[in-house]
Amino acid sequence: MSETPASSPMSALRRLTRRLEALLRRVAPRGLLGRSILIIVLPVLITQALMTWYFFDRHWDFISRRLANVTAGEIAMLLELQAAYGDEINWEELSAFATQNLRLEAQFMRGEQLPGEQPRSRFSILDDTLSRELANHITQPFWFDLRGQADFIEIGIQLDEGVLHVLARRDRVFVTNGHIFLTYLIVSGTFLLIVAFLFLRNQVRPIARLARAAENFGKGIDEPEFKPAGAREVRRAALAFIQMRDRIFRHIHQRTEMLAGVSHDLRTPLTRMKLELALMDTDDAGVQALKSDVEEMGRMLEEYLEFARGQRSETASPTNLTELLDHVTADMVRQGLRIELDADRDLSATVRPQAIRRAVNNLLDNAVTYGEHVRLTARAVGPQIEITVDDDGPGIQAHLRDEAFRPFRRLDDARNQDAGGSVGLGLSIARDIARAHGGDISLSDSPTGGLRARLILPT
Repeated sequence: MSETPASSPMSALRRLTRRLEALLRRVAPRGLLGRSILIIVLPVLITQALMTWYFFDRHWDFISRRLANVTAGEIAMLLELQAAYGDEINWEELSAFATQNLRLEAQFMRGEQLPGEQPRSRFSILDDTLSRELANHITQPFWFDLRGQADFIEIGIQLDEGVLHVLARRDRVFVTNGHIFLTYLIVSGTFLLIVAFLFLRNQVRPIARLARAAENFGKGIDEPEFKPAGAREVRRAALAFIQMRDRIFRHIHQRTEMLAGVSHDLRTPLTRMKLELALMDTDDAGVQALKSDVEEMGRMLEEYLEFARGQRSETASPTNLTELLDHVTADMVRQGLRIELDADRDLSATVRPQAIRRAVNNLLDNAVTYGEHVRLTARAVGPQIEITVDDDGPGIQAHLRDEAFRPFRRLDDARNQDAGGSVGLGLSIARDIARAHGGDISLSDSPTGGLRARLILPT
């Protein structure tokens, strides 16, 4: 169905509006300070531009035309006097009359001819104004020079016996104080911009501090010195953030304390069971199975506690990740595992070292469990550090990769998380650590044929 004539202009207007919005999104400042200054300053600049246009179109141009009209009329009067007296005219008396009554300097140069080319001024509007007014009052050929002298305008009129030269002060022909108005606009606009910048910077600074505190909290970096500041709404947001942060810390502390107590209470009977089993006949198959179960319960208990604790008790600090990965790889190589390390030199970030060590260990443990060859890579990618672990094992199907991060989740037989006595918390703990640092972990296909685990950390 074709558009009706009434709807077509509306559609064109909507398309134009969308294009303008897209253009504004591309050119508008990204920061709050820049956008706030733009919101305040842009209307003022538009107002000043309209005032400038009005001044030049109405006041400046109108007054300049009136002044040029008066000057052209006075010159026309001199020419009428010359025509009235004819050959009997006394040019010296006429010059004195022009100087005394008209404030014009007139001089007649007998036998002279007007120059062939008229010089143009820097502003052609002045030339056009004066040329138009002279043409309205004078029928003889004329010539004028706006550039020869700074304070005067020279005008020449061709007569039968020579050229009448007239010098008029520039301020009698044109408005010469227009630059004062422009200077006022520029100075006032600059002053407004400086005041707006200083004022808005103080208003935006508390918001920036709040954003930085929230970002650092997401990375596990606490800022105890952070206090609400700024406008009332910003203070309310900062206070709400502090209360939320305190509630999260209390929840984590209570959870850790509770599980630490449970761990302590369970370790005592497990220890007694281990002692009793040690005194039993070690050749009994039932005793051996029971010992294995008790040891597995101990490992499960430690892994539960580590998952709940989330390494929150450790303080973040600037860490050389290259050295940390060297130590992790060396420890696993000493255990007889095959791991290849390829890391950039001097990779640094503010992290909790032991937490990152545990996250990388969990990824490597998962890789060496299912693959024969494991490659650990670390690179700086823009403002982030990317750590990848590749193996040549069976991998994980794409639709099950999100499930692999869920605690205690069993996968398919090809890559069972519970193999080797694990309770399925390795990847969950690793992702929890990564996200506590403001990063994340993702799984994908590895170029070596197995699974690739990618750990992203902000610098």
